[in-house]
Amino acid sequence: MKNRRDFLKDVCPTVAFAFFGISFLEACSSESDDDVGTTNPGGGGSGGGEASGFSVSGNVYTINLTHSNFAGKLNSVGDWMNGNSIGIPALFLRISSSEINGYTNVCPHNKLRNSWSDYDLTTGKFICSAHGNSYPSDCTTAGNGGVLKCFDTILNNNTLILTIS
Repeated sequence: MKNRRDFLKDVCPTVAFAFFGISFLEACSSESDDDVGTTNPGGGGSGGGEASGFSVSGNVYTINLTHSNFAGKLNSVGDWMNGNSIGIPALFLRISSSEINGYTNVCPHNKLRNSWSDYDLTTGKFICSAHGNSYPSDCTTAGNGGVLKCFDTILNNNTLILTIS
């Protein structure tokens, strides 16, 4: 199957313009099909886009908290979710009415990904299902085997910006 660039090189421009009209001019940009942005507008479970409720640009995730993937999951203090199931390699925790933290999805002790069983609101710790180790959500206090790494987040109304570092 030909990509757009090869098709444009092979077809007679006059015939193509007559057939496709003005909208054809937009397709004649200098970007290749592989260069168009870093977000996935088609959505899906692992690439972001409207269908997933988030977009990705490099290591920055822009998340729509009203989308069904997030709505009702991070509303109250202590609510948490694992973003792995929808393609975000992070844990999320509502720590106040105006702040949601983002954390690595890797257990500091055994380096397993996506192995979280719970968040204990009483102790303020995430619990790893692999060995039952727990890690404080303050990003500075060591748990059993290390400190749970935090990512930068900005909450603006119903939009959460997560920068994974």
